Amino acid sequence: AGGMGAVYRAYDPRLARQVAIKVLPPAFAGDSDRLRRFEQEARAVARLTHTNILAVHDVGTHDGSPYFVTELLDGESLRAKMNGRPLPMRKALDYAAQIARGLDAAHERGIVHRDIKPENVFVTKDGGVKILDFGLAKLTDAAEPLEATAVTLTVQHGGPIGTAAYMSPEQARGVRADHRADLFSLGVVLHEMLSGVSPFRRDTPVETMTAILRDEPPELAAALGCPPGLPRVLRHCLEKDPAERYQSARDLAFDLEGISGAESSAFTPTRSVRANRYGWALLAL
Repeated sequence: AGGMGAVYRAYDPRLARQVAIKVLPPAFAGDSDRLRRFEQEARAVARLTHTNILAVHDVGTHDGSPYFVTELLDGESLRAKMNGRPLPMRKALDYAAQIARGLDAAHERGIVHRDIKPENVFVTKDGGVKILDFGLAKLTDAAEPLEATAVTLTVQHGGPIGTAAYMSPEQARGVRADHRADLFSLGVVLHEMLSGVSPFRRDTPVETMTAILRDEPPELAAALGCPPGLPRVLRHCLEKDPAERYQSARDLAFDLEGISGAESSAFTPTRSVRANRYGWALLAL
């Protein structure tokens, strides 16, 4: 359970499978801002079909409470996976590349997530990655872009939208943000996966957003043994000016997979096996 409702394990008798149901409590159903966010998440995710994005099976309302049904995942959030510690290099690169592939699919459909953070990334037991919670998603091809209200560490409507430690500079300023904001946030997440520390987090949300706007991210310690090219990729993600960042999640995924391949070249699987790694159809069992 959280601020935007509760998630239940359930059984779908029609298709004989276990699923997850996210329900907005009746007490919040009359709150137009919360209801708009919930409906926006359902619409955004329902438009996407990709192995690295949580699949939505159904959307509806029951006794005045809106809900949507998704695949049931087995694993843990990226936040729990890290547990305050760095991840092994190859795992961090693999997870980041999968997130980038999922974002590429969303961006291709005109959807900007705007809240990429470890809590919104799920790692399944077989190593697959799923992007969750499109509650702050912006549909860039809509006639009038949808906005959302404040959530944890988020300024109210009309100001910055997102979670302070993972915001892009343009989100921190409260100005228009496009798909490149997600790439900045992914850079922050990758830095944290490698170092165990969010590069811009400070004592307060205001200090954190100031650091995002003014400070350069700390260089990764040499002891981490970063492969050649990785510091450049991180810098490119974390440029303050969106025009200086990666311009597509696809390009970022390509570079991350190239670095990961070079890092593990001594024991890389065959081409067909590696391709299958990114082509898993993750089923709800």
